Amino acid sequence: MERQVVNYGGFEYCLVFWLLGLLLLLLMEISSAALSPSGVNYEVQALMAIKYELTDPHNVLESWDTNSVDPCSWRMIMCSLDGSVSTLGLPSQNLSGTLSPGIGNLTNLQSVLLQNNAISGRIPAAIGNLEKLQTLDLSNNTFSGEIPSSLGGLKNLNYLRLNNNSLTGSCPQSLSNIEGLTLVDLSYNNLSGSLPRISARTLKIVGNPLICGSKANNCSSVLPEPLSFPPDALRGQLDAGKKSHHVVLAFGASFGAAFVIVIIVGFLVWWRYRHNQQIFFDVNEHYDPEVRLGHLKRFSFKELRAATDHFNSKNILGRGGFGIVYKACLNDGSVVAVKRLKDYNADGGEIQFQTEVETISLAVHRNLLRLWGFCSTQHERLLVYPYMPNGSVASRLKDHIHGRPALDWTRRKRIALGTARGLVYLHEQCDPKIIHRDVKAANILLDEDFEAVVGDFGLAKLLDHRDSHVTTAVRGTVGHIAPEYLSTGQSSEKTDVFGFGILLLELITGHKALDFGRAANQKGVMLDWVKKLHQDGRLSQMVDKDLKGNFDLIELEEMVQVALLCTQFNPSYRPKMSEVLKMLEGDGLAERWEASQRIETPRFRSCEPQRYSDLIEESSLIVEAMELSGPR
Repeated sequence: MERQVVNYGGFEYCLVFWLLGLLLLLLMEISSAALSPSGVNYEVQALMAIKYELTDPHNVLESWDTNSVDPCSWRMIMCSLDGSVSTLGLPSQNLSGTLSPGIGNLTNLQSVLLQNNAISGRIPAAIGNLEKLQTLDLSNNTFSGEIPSSLGGLKNLNYLRLNNNSLTGSCPQSLSNIEGLTLVDLSYNNLSGSLPRISARTLKIVGNPLICGSKANNCSSVLPEPLSFPPDALRGQLDAGKKSHHVVLAFGASFGAAFVIVIIVGFLVWWRYRHNQQIFFDVNEHYDPEVRLGHLKRFSFKELRAATDHFNSKNILGRGGFGIVYKACLNDGSVVAVKRLKDYNADGGEIQFQTEVETISLAVHRNLLRLWGFCSTQHERLLVYPYMPNGSVASRLKDHIHGRPALDWTRRKRIALGTARGLVYLHEQCDPKIIHRDVKAANILLDEDFEAVVGDFGLAKLLDHRDSHVTTAVRGTVGHIAPEYLSTGQSSEKTDVFGFGILLLELITGHKALDFGRAANQKGVMLDWVKKLHQDGRLSQMVDKDLKGNFDLIELEEMVQVALLCTQFNPSYRPKMSEVLKMLEGDGLAERWEASQRIETPRFRSCEPQRYSDLIEESSLIVEAMELSGPR
C-alpha cells in the first residue's frame, strides 16, 4: 500500500490542485453574477435604489447599508437558502415617495409586499423582469398611471393586488397570459376599457368608473358595491337590458339614493309614531329587548325556517353553548348561516342575543364576521351571517386536499395575520372597544380564499375606553383562558392577547389546546409543553407532523416567540394586539423578546405558577368550555 502511495502521489496532488482550481473558477463565476464590476452586490445596489426613492419617516430602512455585501441581514428582507433576496416586505410602514425601477434587478424575488403605505408615481415596468415573482401586493397606496403590460410576463404570479390606488387606463391584455393566478384585485382605481380574459379564480374590479366586458361594445359602469366573480362571467356577452340598467344607475345613483333615504326615514318615523315601540320586532312590549340594531335586515321566522328545510339536522354546521348553526338557502338563492339561539329566556340567552347583535353591528372589518340580519319573535331568536365555505380553522387543521394539508404553513401564517388585524380593530378602532374573550381556532372562520374571519362575539364584552378591565363571570374555553381571568374574573384586551397566543400554538402544532394532553400523550396543557421544547431548543418537535417538514424554521422561531410573549403570566407584560401584528409582520420582535428575557428574573418567576396547568388544577372556579357556533 505504501508503494502505491509513492507511485501515484504525484497524480493525486495534481488532481487535488485541479479540483481546487475548478472550485475557484466556480466561486469567481458566482461572485461575478452577484457583484458589479466595482465589487458591489447587485441586490444591494437595487435595494439601495429603492431606499433612496422612498420617504421613511420611522427609519424602518435604517439597517439598509450601501457598504454591506449581505442584504439578508437587513430588516424587512428575507432570503432563500442560496442567499438571494426572495421577499421584499414593507407593509404598513408609512412609506411615501416612489418605487424605483431598480426593483427589476432583484430577479430572485418571490414576494413584493408594499401594501398600506402612501407610495405614489407609476408602477415600474421593470417589475415584469421578476420571473420568479409569486405575490405582488401594491394595494392601498397612491400609485397612478397605467398598469404596466410587462406584468403579463410574470408566469409564476399567483396573487396580484393593485386595489385602492389611482391607476388609470385599461387593464393590459397581457395579464391573460398568466395561467396560475389565484386572485386579481383591481378594485377602487380609475380603470376603464375592456377586461382581458384573466384566468384567476377570483377577480375583483369594484369601484372603477367604466369597466367593459370581453368585447369592446359590452361596457357597464361598476358601482361601489361588493363584487367578486370567476373570470368566466366576463366571457359571455352582457345582457342589453343589464347594460342600460347599469348606465342609468351610474348617472342617477346620487339622486336615487337620496330619494330612497327620504322614503325610508319617513316610513320609519311613521311606523314608530303609529306603534310607539321598537320598530325592529314583531313582539309585544314584554318581549321587546332594547337592542340598537343599526341597518340590519330583519327576517321572518317563516322565511328562515324554510331556508333551513325546517331546521333539518342535515344542515347543521355546528353546535354551541347558546345555539345551533344551520346552513340556509334564502329565496334569492344566496347561502347563509343561521344561528338559532336555544333557551333564550334562560340566564345568558337574551344577554347573548343582545351582546352579539349589538357588538357585531358596530364592528365592520374585512377580518371580522359581519352580521347580515336577525329574527326575533316571542319564542325565537335567530342571527343570520355570511356562509363560510371553508369552515373554521379548527375544522380544517387536520383536513387534506389532494393529499396535502388544507392549511399549509403559508396559509397558517396568513390566518395569524388576519386574526391579528381583526382583533386590532376590535381593541383599538371600535368605540367602545370590544373584547372577544374566546379567541381560539374554532372561532376563526375561513372564507373562500382561506382568509381569516374572527367570529363568535357571543362572549364579547363592550368596554368604554375609560375602563381598563371588567369583572364578569368566567366564560370561555379551558386552555385559552388567561390566568388573571381564570383566577379573578377580570378581563381586558390582554385576555384576548393571551387567547391569540394559544391560537398561534394551535396553528403551529395542529392540536386544539384543550385536546392536546390526550393527543400528544402529555400531562398538562399545550403552553407548558411548548415552553419546555423552546427552552430545550427543540422547536421542530412541536410542528404539526402533517406539514411533513414544509415550514420555515426562522418563521417558526418568530411565531413561537410571539406566542410566548402573548401568553406571559402578567398581563401588563403582554404586548397590545397592534404590537403583536407588527411583530408578526417582522417589526420589533427581536427587541421585545430580548426585553422579555431581562424582566423574567428568578424573583419574578417565583411569584408565578410553574405551569399553566397548575393554575387550572388549583382554581376553584367553574369554567364553562363551550363552542359558541362552530364552523359556519
